Amino acid sequence: MLDRLVAERLDREAEAVRAEGWKWLEVAPDFPYGHTYGLRHIAGEAVAKTDKEAAGAEALRSEYERLEQAHADADELPDDVDQRLGEIETALAALDDRPVKYDPEEIARAGAFVSIDGSGVLRIERAYVRPDDEPAVPPSDSTDEAADPIAAEAETMEVVDTVDSGSAEHHDEPEEDDGVKPIPDRLMTELTAYRTLALRDALARDPDVAHLAALHAFCLKLFYRYRSDCCVEVDVKSYVFGSQAPGLNDTAIAKAVDERHRRWSEQLPREPGGLWDALLAFDADSRDALFAHCVAMTINAVHEPWNRRPRALAHADRIAEAIGLDLVAAGWSPTVENYLGRVTKARILLAIREAKGEQASQQIDHLKKAEMAERAQELLDRSGWLPEPLRMPNRSVVATSRVLDACEQASIEPAGEESAAAGDETAMGETMKSAEDEPAATEPPRIIAAE
Repeated sequence: MLDRLVAERLDREAEAVRAEGWKWLEVAPDFPYGHTYGLRHIAGEAVAKTDKEAAGAEALRSEYERLEQAHADADELPDDVDQRLGEIETALAALDDRPVKYDPEEIARAGAFVSIDGSGVLRIERAYVRPDDEPAVPPSDSTDEAADPIAAEAETMEVVDTVDSGSAEHHDEPEEDDGVKPIPDRLMTELTAYRTLALRDALARDPDVAHLAALHAFCLKLFYRYRSDCCVEVDVKSYVFGSQAPGLNDTAIAKAVDERHRRWSEQLPREPGGLWDALLAFDADSRDALFAHCVAMTINAVHEPWNRRPRALAHADRIAEAIGLDLVAAGWSPTVENYLGRVTKARILLAIREAKGEQASQQIDHLKKAEMAERAQELLDRSGWLPEPLRMPNRSVVATSRVLDACEQASIEPAGEESAAAGDETAMGETMKSAEDEPAATEPPRIIAAE
């Protein structure tokens, strides 16, 4: 009944979008991450403010400044003033969020997606053109050019897995016993899909490592017989995550990757014939950043039970080390939905022992599975603990978790890997390898001009 009510409400909301004249409209409570890959996005043109709207915005800003100045010396704003300032901010944001005007010819061949975002707000993604709806490309005198470059681009998009993982009822619960069983293949796929997305985001911010990764892939292709040792797909295939944890669309890294891709697409010419001149016009930093983004979009470090690629996944570890990939900073933390409710009780207790110690695990080892997972989520919050597929290679997660706890209790900031490892070594004795023995991760220069 809930699904039906949601679908009916979405259909009603979608009527206004249909009335805009789009050729097609897809409506669903949620779409998988990457559902717009292979579709050309029409940039459109923001509608300018009318004279009345501009005057209203100026009046609101003047009122805002007067209220701020009148209460500049107050320790706390009166409730009515604070409420009015909030109203002004909301009104200004609405005025600045301009509607976009599209070419009627483009609207006639494009479509839109209507769904709900993670906070329950209506999400409308307009102006996407499918390859089949693109206008015919006139014949070219050159036989070297592809007949339809946009269709060719769409053919490079491949789906990792077509299984819908949006419903928890499809998740296979592991059988319980006293031993620590391997992580289920499906969960491995979901975890490494998240890691792949984080790798893409991190690599896009590091053009130097992106150049190195591409050069490695190019050499494998040109000088060696086998190319499965590399996770960078030099054929420029951007894999869509078919098997993924619910909510991947709304993560910070997904939004960062999509926003970066959108910004670049708006800076490139619509017709491929103008691409060369456009790239020549970019400054060196912008070309480097665009190159890094393109290489990053080819990353495929997803665990697939039907397609074992141990050397490619090992290569992903090398790139992660070179970048200094940090999944905690990327926003991943263990929850009942994304990990704790999907593994055995033995693995839950192992996670608590690694992050909080044996005493903490003993406090919950008598609980039933569901209650244990809920309690473990509370204990692991802000601990920095990660499951094996998300950890940096040859890096102790126990040391990181313990030091983060110690710093939080002492209200201090970690002083770096060496001092953190030393503090943990004092607490743990000889049972752990000191992080000082690990090679220090070098921080490559960050190119931010084009970002």
